Amino acid sequence: MSLLEIENVTLKFGGLTAVDNLSFSVEQGEVFAIVGPNGAGKSTVFNLISRFYTPINGSIHFDGHDLLKEKASDVASHGVARTFQNIELFEQATVLENLLVGRHRHRQSNFLTELFFTPSVKKQEIQSRHYVEEIIDFLDLQAYREKRIAGLPYGVRKVVEVARALATDPKLLLLDEPASGLSVEETTDMRWWIDDIRRQMGITVLMVEHDMGLVSGVSDRVLAMADGARLALGTPAEVQSDPAVIEAYLGHAA
Repeated sequence: MSLLEIENVTLKFGGLTAVDNLSFSVEQGEVFAIVGPNGAGKSTVFNLISRFYTPINGSIHFDGHDLLKEKASDVASHGVARTFQNIELFEQATVLENLLVGRHRHRQSNFLTELFFTPSVKKQEIQSRHYVEEIIDFLDLQAYREKRIAGLPYGVRKVVEVARALATDPKLLLLDEPASGLSVEETTDMRWWIDDIRRQMGITVLMVEHDMGLVSGVSDRVLAMADGARLALGTPAEVQSDPAVIEAYLGHAA
């Protein structure tokens, strides 16, 4: 069984078909990329997995769980974490504080135990801080750990958002355009981070990305979409040479 299985999923907004009978699977331990022109439905797929949207038909299973039976607030508890096209961080909090928020799903306490800071709560706090410090070291964020997000460069914020997602200790990491807005050097660094996340941390990565250099450099398989539907699925080289993909990107004359 694949880690993530999407079968015959369709989503419509009024008369617009955003995702059209889409099927694909993601295997444990791979980096899987979704590519396509603007409006292809790539980020909509992420929103379906995250349960922000509900399809009119089809199924979405993750690690044996039927995600369509879950609330959006419960998806993370099954081991799914994500980043966003537009960075979603607490701007007035520090890097360390933002990452600690990512540990929230592992907290096993209630109002009273938190109020009196019982030994069990203290133990959880220590464990969370140890884990977060490991993520900070892993992504070379030591110089920024006590700095507020609002004062950080854009490229560093992108890494912090990845770090917060990793702080949840996910099985599947959804990266929504991780290279968007980054310089060539920062994109190269992101490529190494993604590769290390898969190889060293054993986390499966599903990403939406326009930068084909990044996609080719880290992806095992690529799904190309257009108008909400699947165009091609295969290795980066196979997808880039597919006539249907070339036409979708460059037009029929190409």
